[in-house]
Amino acid sequence: MYQDQRKSPRKVYRTKAMLAMDGQPPIGGKTTDVGASGVSISVGDPLAVGQAGQLAFDLLVEGSFVTINTRAKVSYCIFSSGEFKVGFQFLQPDLAAVTALARFMR
Repeated sequence: MYQDQRKSPRKVYRTKAMLAMDGQPPIGGKTTDVGASGVSISVGDPLAVGQAGQLAFDLLVEGSFVTINTRAKVSYCIFSSGEFKVGFQFLQPDLAAVTALARFMR
């Protein structure tokens, strides 16, 4: 049975995302929810738990879009509704990203 291991609350948020996993070409995905320490993104192919890479998506914060562009690590990957739902943990996001995520989560 899958146990939710999230370290922070999440908010539903759907937008396009771009992933560039280490050693692989970039792929597109769609976010399903976002939190201060991570994001869930749906993609067409599975990713390995522990795999790291760069991810980017636009976050709507107080009426303006802020691009979150940070390193992240795969926490889980499950098959659901014909696609793979991948949980990412942010790895040392910059101050601008941390601030935007905190404002979004209020």
